[in-house]
Amino acid sequence: VQLQASGGGLVQPGSSLTLSCASSGYPLDYFTIAWFRQAPGKEREGVSCISNNADSTSYYVDSVKGRFTISRDNAKNTVTLQIHNLKPEETAVYHCAAGSQPCVNIDSDTFYYSMDYWGKGTQVTVSS
Repeated sequence: VQLQASGGGLVQPGSSLTLSCASSGYPLDYFTIAWFRQAPGKEREGVSCISNNADSTSYYVDSVKGRFTISRDNAKNTVTLQIHNLKPEETAVYHCAAGSQPCVNIDSDTFYYSMDYWGKGTQVTVSS
């Protein structure tokens, strides 16, 4: 399974972005899909996850609740992460990953290492 994140860029604080995670070949709705981010000098952070159940239940870490929305577009075989009101401290490389484990403790190392497939990330820079 090849994943590719896209949609990053340089934006001002308070701006919005939509990141996309695409797969070549394998249907993404088979997997749990999660978004992680890593900023220079900071620990990796899981920020959002969408389950592979019929409801596509979504999960967020507290710091992004109300500003991030994860969703599936099965027709395009993508998972998007809409981000609103970006903050400078959210400057990071954002990665998507696919796995078979449920969206539990998404900001933990255990969840991170449970993911099976990764793609290249996309850089998000928030600066005035």
